[in-house]
Amino acid sequence: MSTSDDDLTLLGLVGEDGAALDIDPALASAVLEIEHHVSAAGWDQPARLYALVDTRRLVVEAPDLAAATGLDDTSAEGSLTAVEQDRLPSDEGFEAAVAQIVWPATVTGCAAVVERLVLPPEVDAEIPDDPAAALEFARTHPLRQEVRMVAGVTRAGASYCALRMKAHDDDQSVVGGTDLVPALVELLSTTLDEEETDK
Repeated sequence: MSTSDDDLTLLGLVGEDGAALDIDPALASAVLEIEHHVSAAGWDQPARLYALVDTRRLVVEAPDLAAATGLDDTSAEGSLTAVEQDRLPSDEGFEAAVAQIVWPATVTGCAAVVERLVLPPEVDAEIPDDPAAALEFARTHPLRQEVRMVAGVTRAGASYCALRMKAHDDDQSVVGGTDLVPALVELLSTTLDEEETDK
């Protein structure tokens, strides 16, 4: 499938002037593949967490898993394969559960998918301080938007995000960029902290 300059701009891979941005193409590809896969199941899904592993290493070290996912020796050098993890406990918040994770050294990166209600900045002053009241406020506000966010990071420090709004639920309207969801990028990055891994 060929990708036009307009497509690359939409996905955040090049700037509006056509210059390439500092983006890890393997990570961007993995994040967009996750977003496309999850979108096929519709909305109102639980949060998901993925390990991102080097595809060639996966083929060599886990041939049965690689074969089950259709991967072989012809897989592109430097590509990443997303491996979905078990669902996180529902009795604690997603962010709190992810904050406790430390990935083994064999994991190159990780990605997460979350759905959130977002409100425009002009209503920030109206949002209640109480978390439960704030959630109800967001659920009932006429300007609310449902957004699916996919964020991925690597140990090398790369990040990429893809956003899909329920009001514009088509592949052409997915927005991509390196830091569209900074809080989620930061959270995922802490799980790859080498200092924590070495302990």
